[in-house]
Amino acid sequence: MNNFALYLLIMAGVTYLIRMLPLVLVKKKITNKYVVSFLYYLPYAVLAVMTVPAVFYATGDIWSAVVGFATALILAYLGKGLMTVAICSCVGVLITELILRYLV
Repeated sequence: MNNFALYLLIMAGVTYLIRMLPLVLVKKKITNKYVVSFLYYLPYAVLAVMTVPAVFYATGDIWSAVVGFATALILAYLGKGLMTVAICSCVGVLITELILRYLV
């Protein structure tokens, strides 16, 4: 068995254990409000930790990434829809990249 297959089996086992153990160990409903709140917000926190750093390296320049990120944050805070936020952020990045390329 080569190293890749061994690593794949170990990864599959660890992933399976992480998903299976809570189902086996926790039999009754969780009633602690702090634990429930933690588990409710955990997926959002993990998504943010995985996504936000990638945003700043997705463009040609850090300043265009900052403009796109700021645009997305402001529009999301104002309650705009996902498509509006995504399109306006992309337009903000495009305009910033054009300004940086041709004026600087």
